[in-house]
Amino acid sequence: MRQDMIVILDMGSTENTVLARAIRDLGVYSEIHPHDITMEELARLENVKGIILNGGENRIVDGQPVEVRPELYHCGCPVMAADHPTAKCEQKLDALPDEETLKEFVFGKCKAEANWNMKNFIEDQVELIRRQVGDKKVLLALSGGVDSSVVAAMLLKAIGNQLTCVHVNHGLMRKHESEDVVEVFKNQLHANLIYVDATERFLGKLDGVADPEQKRKIIGGEFIRVFEEEARKLDGIEFLGQGTIYPDIIESGTKTAKMVKSHHNVGGLPEDLQFELVEPLKQLFKDEVRACGIELGLPADMVYRQPFPGPGLGVRCLGAITRDRLEAVRESDAILREEFAAAGLDEKVWQYFTVVPDFKSVGMKNHERSFDYMVIIRAINTIDAMTATVEKVDWDVLEKITDRILAEVGNVNRVCYDMSPKPPATIEFE
Repeated sequence: MRQDMIVILDMGSTENTVLARAIRDLGVYSEIHPHDITMEELARLENVKGIILNGGENRIVDGQPVEVRPELYHCGCPVMAADHPTAKCEQKLDALPDEETLKEFVFGKCKAEANWNMKNFIEDQVELIRRQVGDKKVLLALSGGVDSSVVAAMLLKAIGNQLTCVHVNHGLMRKHESEDVVEVFKNQLHANLIYVDATERFLGKLDGVADPEQKRKIIGGEFIRVFEEEARKLDGIEFLGQGTIYPDIIESGTKTAKMVKSHHNVGGLPEDLQFELVEPLKQLFKDEVRACGIELGLPADMVYRQPFPGPGLGVRCLGAITRDRLEAVRESDAILREEFAAAGLDEKVWQYFTVVPDFKSVGMKNHERSFDYMVIIRAINTIDAMTATVEKVDWDVLEKITDRILAEVGNVNRVCYDMSPKPPATIEFE
């Protein structure tokens, strides 16, 4: 069933997502769209029950106030202005509406139904995917991360063997991550999965490269090349599946807000892309993506997997990547995740991982002098990843993690805990 929708028009507010989430929390679907949406674009949105003009500190652009198209006031839907003085609105507010005001507008004036839930969302997306793709084929780069895994499960439900997934193991994955992808998608869900072990290829390209940005470019560029090589071996591919989610689109900039950071799946695609995109998660927030994955039947440990940077462990093996330090990162990260899960911290801490710097320190191992690497543990909490606080891990837990890393990970004689919030530090080291 198509869900009722409240449209939020971005009139310069920095809290569009807060409002969107508040409406979705009421059980009603909401989407954010540009202030200058045309009537034709509005008409293409199904089941629109009401419109909120959401103004704010960015409502003056290039010296001019942002305004909606005049005909929008005659679209047949109730219109409310939040923090935006507009004479033609049925209701005007000086700030974001409180819960009762929002309920009155959404359910009272707009007569919307509270039919926004994951089961309905999946049914709608399956129908839309089938309508878009028809009998054609879709190609998906399946990294094993949450977003690509949920997209793969959604596409499998919608079009089955019309989907081909390519998983590229660049040698910078977490412990057992590639094996998990193969097990779930090939062995359990019976997807058409192409597995490419490109470890030697990637590590060869990265040999001696210490600059973080250069490492990222090499990893990203080589990934695209490997993916393209596999795509050329296939016939009849007309669509490219992507795990774009709502924050990717929002952070890549709007007409009234500057870009926070570019996302490869929003602004980084080549202009001459030969595929049409299929992006069934592009209106979901991260927690909604996870809920979608659970509803689709994916394993909880895959759906609630830790956030992972695109370059993988390549930016946690600091400086020029060496195989011994890469292995130290992989093994120490696995120990950290095991012990956080055992202590119940995996459901409390937003992100946690280890890094290994490219220098050694003096220590003692097996009753003799050692000159080995250190492992740094990072554990932080955040709401939006723009700021972050450090998790105050119980001392006994830290001691157990430290003991295991020093005993089980080779070439390591020291474990440190990063106490730096963001800002001034960033979440990742590189």
